[in-house]
Order: sequence, then C-alpha cells, then structure tokens
Amino acid sequence: QVQLVETGGGLVQAGGSLTLSCAASGRTDSPYAMGWFRQAPGKEREFVAAISGSSTFTYYADSVKGRFTISRQKTVNLQMNNLKPEDTAVYYCAASRHYGLEYGLREHLVNVWGQGTQVTVSS
Repeated sequence: QVQLVETGGGLVQAGGSLTLSCAASGRTDSPYAMGWFRQAPGKEREFVAAISGSSTFTYYADSVKGRFTISRQKTVNLQMNNLKPEDTAVYYCAASRHYGLEYGLREHLVNVWGQGTQVTVSS
C-alpha cells in the first residue's frame, strides 16, 4: 500500500507563491497518476491538477490554469503562483490508477489520499 504525505502549506498574501510537495512511500513500483484536490470551507472537494504515471501528460482545472504547475521528480510538486484568496483550502495529494487525458483524475477513482495541508491566502 502507498502512503502519501503533503508538505508546504501555509499562509501567504494574495499574489504570492507557495510550493506543495507530496512524498509517496510504500509500494511505489508501479507508477500511479498523481494529482491534487482541494476543499474550501463549506464546499465540496474539487480537482486542481494531475500528472500521468509516465509524467507525459498534465491536466489543470480552469481556475488554476496558467498559475499552478504540477511536476514530478522524487516528489510530486505543485507550484502555485499569483495566489488568490479563493485558493484558500485544504489541499490533498492523491494517487490513482486512472488518468484521463480530458479530466486528469476523478475523485471517485482515487486509490490513495494524503492527509491534507492547509493553504491560506490573505487579501
């Protein structure tokens, strides 16, 4: 079984930047597609970004396209630039055996979730 641990959350002013990292441990011999979801207070969890198992493809939610970049080396990183107050949420790392070229990751197809890390953007 794979375990995911996120780091890098925090408080930042609007327009600032943060980088989230997700480290996987356990059985990682078969590459998972990886991604990030977020959940703001009082809202449902939503997809943010994903990268395929081969790292060939990436997919972003429209709300973060052009501002966020997902990458994969030893960890899966989410570089977040030009942050806005509406980006405030708990961010969850996710691993899935299913990657869609037209949607990235689907929440109900996620196999493993991280514990979440808080990102707060002040105006």
